[in-house]
Amino acid sequence: MNLYEIKGVYKSYNNKAKSRVYAVYNIDLTIKKGEVLGIVGESGCGKSTLGKMLLKLEQPTQGRIIFNQQDITDYSFKQMRKIRSGMQMIFQGTANAFNPYFTVEQIISEPLNNYSREAKELKEKKIVEMLERVGLNKTYLTRYGQEMSGGQRQRVGIARALILNPEFVVCDEAVSSIDYALKNQILQLLTDLKQQFGFTYLFISHDLASVNKICDRVVVMYLGNIVEIIPHINYQVQHPYTKALLAATLIPDPHQRERKRVLFREGEDLKIPKSGCVFQNRCLYTQSICQTEQPALMSKSGEHYIACHLCHNY
Repeated sequence: MNLYEIKGVYKSYNNKAKSRVYAVYNIDLTIKKGEVLGIVGESGCGKSTLGKMLLKLEQPTQGRIIFNQQDITDYSFKQMRKIRSGMQMIFQGTANAFNPYFTVEQIISEPLNNYSREAKELKEKKIVEMLERVGLNKTYLTRYGQEMSGGQRQRVGIARALILNPEFVVCDEAVSSIDYALKNQILQLLTDLKQQFGFTYLFISHDLASVNKICDRVVVMYLGNIVEIIPHINYQVQHPYTKALLAATLIPDPHQRERKRVLFREGEDLKIPKSGCVFQNRCLYTQSICQTEQPALMSKSGEHYIACHLCHNY
């Protein structure tokens, strides 16, 4: 069963924008209940914007967003408040995500105060338990954001997002500022909570190793467009951009690294083309049809979808 259905969603920040100048362009996507859907791509490709639209933190310019069989596209603030506790976000910028005048206890208790009528003692117990789950302890309750490291702030952000046991969580670079050992702990925590409570995650990340560890499916975005959807990061990808993205991942063992290969045109114009495929300016395999017709996102097999004229012909 689908938790989310995204139908023809666009997002533009310019009211005078031409037809292709969008942060998110014509996204059709479903998110199944209980799955972890990964989104990867370069900075500025629309990953975070899409996540914010799903939570109605950003309003789509066009298209429909359906959550739990409810069309929430045009929901007001009051209407969203009724379902807001079921959807939360772990923000990327930990330095700006907290009120600087709030202690850790106040930061994590804010969702509980907004959506829960439990006794104060029970709330305090939940906060301490959640802190311990993310690798902290009750001594952090009286600290302020500026008194913690980036990794510690990130853990507090995760605790705040999960304290209500939400049905859906957008993890926007949730483990980006955490050391390797704790990163695995947090990923395991997210996995355990998903299995225990049936959470659904949208996992936005540049860390392909983390994506491989936690995600059930992976969406690859480029300049606001979905170019490929794959069952997992180690799948035999076909889109030229996905191949280049995976090839850029550094293998830990230097003896296993291959000599750098040319996989796309570097230094080319990154503006969105007026027509055709969005990757045409950097693709090594551009054909005449790529310059005039935008490739549709088509099913190749099972959970594998691709938007590429070259791949559609094979």
